[in-house]
Amino acid sequence: MAKTRQKPDLLQGTLDLLILRTLKWGPQHGHGIGVAIRASSDEVLNVDHGSLYPALHRLERQGWIDAQWKLSDNKQRAKYYRLTAAGRRQLAVERTRWSRLAGAIARVLGTA
Repeated sequence: MAKTRQKPDLLQGTLDLLILRTLKWGPQHGHGIGVAIRASSDEVLNVDHGSLYPALHRLERQGWIDAQWKLSDNKQRAKYYRLTAAGRRQLAVERTRWSRLAGAIARVLGTA
């Protein structure tokens, strides 16, 4: 008997959109970004650190986010990420792309 997955896998590229959207609310450290994604998705999306941190580094290399070391609320050194102007523009592009994709999938499934 096949196992049924409890939580969906993220489509490739979707994680970037979720990270950019989360950072629109303000600067956040990596763990906080993962917590925010989980909380805002009603605990459906759980981004593991093995996916989150490579995505953060990739977004930083692309100039869509930048980072600086600060002390977290519990006095630990943490890298805080923030959205750049280029990241805000990319967020708009990604949201449009996602809306088109979601609409196309809905049409295929007959739910549009």
